[in-house]
Amino acid sequence: MRRTILKYPDAVLARKSLEIGDITDELRQLAKDMAETMYTNEGIGLAAPQVGECCRLVVIDITGPDKREDLRVLVNPKITAAEGKVVSEEGCLSVSGYRSDVARSEKVTVEATDLDGKPLSIEADGLLAVCLQHELDHLDGVLFIDRISRLKRSLYDKKVKKLQRERAKSLKEAEAAQGEGA
Repeated sequence: MRRTILKYPDAVLARKSLEIGDITDELRQLAKDMAETMYTNEGIGLAAPQVGECCRLVVIDITGPDKREDLRVLVNPKITAAEGKVVSEEGCLSVSGYRSDVARSEKVTVEATDLDGKPLSIEADGLLAVCLQHELDHLDGVLFIDRISRLKRSLYDKKVKKLQRERAKSLKEAEAAQGEGA
């Protein structure tokens, strides 16, 4: 089942997620739903908070959305080692219509468990390393726009506020038109 992706500035996106205790059928279904949602929205990663679930679960497939050959489901992931620096352009399914350069570690090691409760370790560089860091940030309530310059962030926030005002105005106009027709 596809889930709705929350959009910035939804407050859920700023919350720190809780550790997952038991791996349940509900958690497995959430992971399946998240993968479907990620692929449908042409993403390569999705964290549980982005679909309104404040638990430490991410799905990643950097071969997606077209090939879908390397789905990784990570329960309670943690970065245990990081080295180097790289700057690359990022976007986010929860941050509509905006991309920006973000500085990240060039290589990371991530420890997690899979949906069978087995420990796993991923040593990553390149796109996978960037994607892992991006998705794990979501688990701590951090968006990539929290990692850009204050000026760029301010410009994006103004754009979001303008869109929200325009939507609110359109809704009021539609409601007024319905009221006149009733």
